[in-house]
Amino acid sequence: HYHYANELISHIRSLPGGQDLCIGAACYPEGHPESPDLITDVRYLKQKVDAGAQHLVSQLFFDNDDFFRFLERCRIAGIEVPIEAGIMPVLNRSSIERMVSLCGASMPRKLTRILARYGDHPAALREAGMAYAIDQIADLMAAGVDGIHLYTMNNPAVAKQISESISSIRSV
Repeated sequence: HYHYANELISHIRSLPGGQDLCIGAACYPEGHPESPDLITDVRYLKQKVDAGAQHLVSQLFFDNDDFFRFLERCRIAGIEVPIEAGIMPVLNRSSIERMVSLCGASMPRKLTRILARYGDHPAALREAGMAYAIDQIADLMAAGVDGIHLYTMNNPAVAKQISESISSIRSV
């Protein structure tokens, strides 16, 4: 068994055919919940990349500025692989509160207002949450991020609605 992801990545790379695999790894724009600080977290992320991770997918976040600061720390640390932004639309209060407690993502004021206002009204929260996610994605795409990873919790209708909403900006 492995204690750290970089150990698993190194092992996979050492196997016959391991050099032919595309290996992705997770990253945390606001820092891994068990990491003592953001700098240490990026050092560990660099170890994953140095071990052979070829692209990174971020944990969910709700403030794009957190992601942009994270990208800057990564590039300064010499992490040059593509980093996809992880976006999870807020569709119901209990599931988002559970996810936030698991991964440690912070909630910006704009999103906490949406939850406070629409949290007890499922249809309204779903609409406002989708609008928030689409706004996040449009901003990330305008900034030229390497990609978007949607956390849809096995809900293809969410992916379809977002894809349709951003179809014009995807082609630019």
